[in-house]
Amino acid sequence: MSEQPARASHDAANPENLLRFMTTGWATPPRTPVAPVEGVERFAARRAALSRLFPNETLVVPTGHEKARANDAMYRFRPGTDFYYLTGNLEPDGVLVLAPAGDGHAATLYCEPNPGKTDATFFTDRAKGELWVGPRLGVEQTAERYGIATKPLAEMDGDLAAACASGSFRLLRRVDPALDAAVPAQDERDAAFATALSELRLIKDELEVRELRRAVEATHRGFDDVVRALPGAQTERTIEGVFNLRARVDGNDVGYSTIAASGPDACTLHWTRNDRRIGENELLLLDAGVEAETLYTADVTRTLPISGRFTPEQRAVYELVLAAQEAAFAACKPGNDFLEPNRAAMEVLAHGLESLGILSSAADALRDENQFYKRYSLHNVSHMLGLDVHDCAAARAEAYKFGRLEAGMVLTVEPGLYFQLDDLTVPARYRGLGVRIEDDVLITESGVEVLSAAIPRAPDEVEAWVGSARNATASRS
Repeated sequence: MSEQPARASHDAANPENLLRFMTTGWATPPRTPVAPVEGVERFAARRAALSRLFPNETLVVPTGHEKARANDAMYRFRPGTDFYYLTGNLEPDGVLVLAPAGDGHAATLYCEPNPGKTDATFFTDRAKGELWVGPRLGVEQTAERYGIATKPLAEMDGDLAAACASGSFRLLRRVDPALDAAVPAQDERDAAFATALSELRLIKDELEVRELRRAVEATHRGFDDVVRALPGAQTERTIEGVFNLRARVDGNDVGYSTIAASGPDACTLHWTRNDRRIGENELLLLDAGVEAETLYTADVTRTLPISGRFTPEQRAVYELVLAAQEAAFAACKPGNDFLEPNRAAMEVLAHGLESLGILSSAADALRDENQFYKRYSLHNVSHMLGLDVHDCAAARAEAYKFGRLEAGMVLTVEPGLYFQLDDLTVPARYRGLGVRIEDDVLITESGVEVLSAAIPRAPDEVEAWVGSARNATASRS
């Protein structure tokens, strides 16, 4: 696989004399062993589990490539979820191949070599050259770090063609377009492969739980940053920027686009424009999560009174959502079906909406053929959480949505109420209010652990949290 070095339209040509000059006179880099990635035995165990599911088949899992943001400006690379889950490798362009061997599989990680500074690409290749983007780990050191046999990426095409021609194979698709085009399509088999990879991630091991705890702790610090910045924040974008700074300082990035929705913007579930000026007596719905360096992400929402105090209407809606969340927590037990927390929360919301004069009959609204409460709640209260914010998305419905909760699962619990400004079924005093409370929970052998419990949630605690920051700001001014 030979590629021309990536160049920009404004690059000048390099004369031969410059090429010779640039590729000589460099010190030989020291050959120091590379430390194994933390949890290397866990990554090997995951590959072994995948191997057992597909005996005598070649399995191909790419990580993907950098994606263009505009012209030749690239987005920051984020490894493919399944590739990372099986290898721990963070570099772009790699491909993991599990080839049948004996009673299992032999793993090979195809990766970019590091040709060093005797190869002109180190300064002529904008996309992969060491001078432009930093050094690659290289073939030998990749093997040392990840405990997987390696080969140069250039050898993959021939090896893969031979493997696919000689036996059955499966490819994780929609990650690497070039591979998708090169490997014959087999929709059902490849879809089943993606499903198996998702279902392997339904139960988190101790390493994953530890990393999710770290992501939640960093997210807590990000929320504290926002609360401290809230008294002087004038726009939603300020809130987004404050949180996102924490995500880059304490983690890899945000796990998803931060939702910093003030006032009626909170009634749009995935409001990420974050371009509105914040009003003094409004609520701020902040839905945000730090993605750890290991790519596990938190997903937490708090709804905060900008002034430091809830109005009576705001508090009434907030307390109803909180009660629904508590009911959902109580239903988060191993053996319960995945939708039981949602049913428990909707029962509370429906009766609360009746009490607020919004629904005429909770019992009628809860009927399967009606589900009228969805006009104000819109979404279920849970999704799986892990390497992806909506983790395990390719899992079968019977293993996920209609499956049973098991110890080791990590999911969100996030009821919400959203009263649109133009909704005439809602009393005027509630219109434009949006409240969501979201926490990350671990299903345990005996029940549930709320991983994000340390982030203030009860209304009095939230008021004290926000109020203390306002008081501190006032005392300094």
